[in-house]
Amino acid sequence: MRAITRDALRARIENGDDIVVVEALPASYWEEGHLPGAGNLPHDADDATIASVLPDRDATVVVYCANTACQNSTVLARRLDALGYTRVYEYGEGKQDWVEAGLPLESVARTP
Repeated sequence: MRAITRDALRARIENGDDIVVVEALPASYWEEGHLPGAGNLPHDADDATIASVLPDRDATVVVYCANTACQNSTVLARRLDALGYTRVYEYGEGKQDWVEAGLPLESVARTP
């Protein structure tokens, strides 16, 4: 697992680089707001769920969670390493850092 900065991640997202970004928080937090294009993969997901969300173990995967105090992204990144994923990055500053920098989040529209 390697670290990735906000600026590097932002550039990769904006450039349309071939990366998979996943939020390691429960789905309700992801639905409220997540980094552009990010999927949801809670840190406690089982191996089958991880394999279905991330079928390519050689893909570049960036995991993040709420902020530096939250350890969900670290837990998930270590798990992905242990499962044989070869290009795992952690954006440890997470969603809080992204928002504080004035960058947008995406949310899931809820139907009444």
